[in-house]
Amino acid sequence: MITVTPIGSQPSAQGPADHFTGTVRVDSPFQGSAPARVGGATVTFEPGARTAWHTHPLGQTLFVTAGAGLVQEWEGPVRQIRPGDVVWIPPGVKHWHGAAPTTAMTHIAIAIAESLDGKTVDWLEKVSDDQYKVPVSP
Repeated sequence: MITVTPIGSQPSAQGPADHFTGTVRVDSPFQGSAPARVGGATVTFEPGARTAWHTHPLGQTLFVTAGAGLVQEWEGPVRQIRPGDVVWIPPGVKHWHGAAPTTAMTHIAIAIAESLDGKTVDWLEKVSDDQYKVPVSP
């Protein structure tokens, strides 16, 4: 049977301080029913807010819907992301993503809840201010 979850029927949640720096809001989380493993949410990062370094066992897709953001994989360049951009993070790639320093950013995260053997994400150390402030690559 098709399920419709009405807008506003789920409260917004603050991103946990263990996994985020700055103010992050998570809205409309969803999880597919078995046998589906996909899930996700709409996530809004206030200026300067970002995830900690993390990996996903089956990867993650981000659809940027508003603002300006940044994404980086470990030892790679910091890259700018904007509305309409689709970001694919392969399985096991250590990365972070968040808002630009002066602009908020919203994305829909798909597969953030996709699990392999019950595991959806491996949270690692926080992104330092020095790591965050590295110049953006063109």
